[in-house]
Amino acid sequence: MQRIGTDLCVIGAGSGGLSVAAGAAQMGARVVLLEGGEMGGDCLNYGCVPSKALIAAAKHAHAMGAGAPFGVTPVTPQVDYAAAKDHVRAAIDTIAPVDSQERFEGLGVRVIRDYGRFVSEREVQAGEHVIRARRFVIATGSSPFVPPIPGLEDVPYHTNETIWDLRERPGHLLIVGGGPIGMEMAQAHARLGCKVTVIEGDKALGKDDPEAAALVLERLRGEGVEIVEGVQAERVSGQAGAIAVEAGGARHTGSHLLIAVGRKANIARLDLDRAGVKHDRAVEVDARLRTANRRVYAVGDVAGGLQFTHVAGYHGGLVIRPILFGLPATAKTAHLPWATYTDPELAQVGLTEAQARERHGDAVTVARFDYAENDRAVAERKTDGFIKVMVVKGRPVGATIVGAEAANLIGLWSLAIANRLKMSAIAAMVAPYPTLGELNKRAAGAYFTPKLFESPAVKRVVGLVQRWLP
Repeated sequence: MQRIGTDLCVIGAGSGGLSVAAGAAQMGARVVLLEGGEMGGDCLNYGCVPSKALIAAAKHAHAMGAGAPFGVTPVTPQVDYAAAKDHVRAAIDTIAPVDSQERFEGLGVRVIRDYGRFVSEREVQAGEHVIRARRFVIATGSSPFVPPIPGLEDVPYHTNETIWDLRERPGHLLIVGGGPIGMEMAQAHARLGCKVTVIEGDKALGKDDPEAAALVLERLRGEGVEIVEGVQAERVSGQAGAIAVEAGGARHTGSHLLIAVGRKANIARLDLDRAGVKHDRAVEVDARLRTANRRVYAVGDVAGGLQFTHVAGYHGGLVIRPILFGLPATAKTAHLPWATYTDPELAQVGLTEAQARERHGDAVTVARFDYAENDRAVAERKTDGFIKVMVVKGRPVGATIVGAEAANLIGLWSLAIANRLKMSAIAAMVAPYPTLGELNKRAAGAYFTPKLFESPAVKRVVGLVQRWLP
């Protein structure tokens, strides 16, 4: 058994763990990084990167049949599903060197390719190594949650970890789960020529603004995706190529099954009790992302809360401060955005309209602007969508965007909320014309419209000034 002493031991080489390891090593700390799976974690290998690559392939297929309004004769795309998966693999392979063991060893990080488990409050074992560190960061992420549906264990099924290995295009893909992963995969596969049925126990995209979600679901249904809401999957049966899901008294049959009902924190291997780290479904942390053991922090999905790659990266940047410099750093959530990469995209930061009204009551003003009034959207026939901003005392507390490039547009509102900017700061911005970026400025302008153009007092002042001006 080899013993290692170090300043920091990071368990998990996903987004959060890599952020911590790179930052700490480059600032002079001795860092040991443990990873028993793939470097880059879920995002690179099974989540964000492969899913967006497949969505990109699907957009190209869809465009071939959607050119009539632009004077381009629609044609039926000839989809090579295996080649689309080759594109997915190429995207992963291109990004992989950034997250590779070689790169991090070049930064001075000692990388051990094995899973870590606590053996005491100050020690972790990984294979034949025992690491004693001043501080630990748990960054083990999450995995697909597979619900205990009767019959599921006897039927071949996919999760977001395994569907990328599928080379034969599904004839009819059944998806259990209507959240972001389920809906993204539903539209992508429908555009690649699959028949798709989504079964959701509650409301599809139920965590998002209902008005915005409805626009997305309408588009998916228009593209042929069958979405069954409000029914639980009660039983699964069949075999490869002929699978049935019983839900709400109906029997849905297909060739392949994807389970996409949520995520579970990866804590089973960690032996957290030996470290005095409290946990339930995830690691319990305080506002500083510190566990019950003051030497141990947790970041990203494993810490509960919002499960997004950029949140893990944000957490990683925060814990560097107390670990390296002893400075306090508190994790905040109000400015953290998220997006669903369907077409149209759906993005949110801060409070939804319903949440804002519940928290702030009549103090909330909702400023809204529609894509149909944006010249670039009109030119590109991308007029389905809107932006609405929830404002309290002149400052945005939330923003919802549904439409083209919503995920890019939402970043401005994260900036505004993070820095407590007023709507006047957004209104003062000058966006190049014609761009979808003007939507943000026009939404801010919509907030001031009643105050400026519909105010009798303003009109009286202007009238008086005009009388006295030479």
